[in-house]
Amino acid sequence: MKAFDFDLWWKFVEKLSTIWENVGKIVLHLAIFLIPQTVFTSTYECKVDDKGRLMLPGKLKSELMPVLADGFILKRSVFSPCLELWPKKEWDKKLSKINELTRFTRKNAKVVRSFLAGVKSVEFDATGRLNIPNDLITFAGIDKNVVIASQISIIEIWDKAKYEQEVILENDEDFATLVEDVLGGLENDQNE
Repeated sequence: MKAFDFDLWWKFVEKLSTIWENVGKIVLHLAIFLIPQTVFTSTYECKVDDKGRLMLPGKLKSELMPVLADGFILKRSVFSPCLELWPKKEWDKKLSKINELTRFTRKNAKVVRSFLAGVKSVEFDATGRLNIPNDLITFAGIDKNVVIASQISIIEIWDKAKYEQEVILENDEDFATLVEDVLGGLENDQNE
């Protein structure tokens, strides 16, 4: 009978460990991109107190429950005078794509710098309040009354008066034309 070769056994265990570690990494990467994205669909009116704390409505808290533990990113919107609240996983996906840009062109470097300007990592306190930093309150012109509006995978936080100005178009025909131009081809793309 042959003697037990402890060194050979240990090499086998190390190799197996490396294989499982790599499988774990692959599964994690697949999970990040295959797990359905977070979807928000509602609009709420709320108030911000004098200290910049925003109390979330109960229904929105329950929508956020699956992503609450991961934390959020709060940033200035690129196109509007509002704030964007990103679930951390959605933010990480976006950053992964942005990170593919080369920083050796001025245009790319400037876009990345500006996109990330004012970004804050935020969490909700035990009572469900979000503390909005003063620089972001100033940027969005938030007074007291705010609107929390869905942008599907992220949430916008608006000063109520600015939100109402933003969503009111001159007439129904303008909105119908805009929807037709932007969303009109979506159904055709899905049927192909």
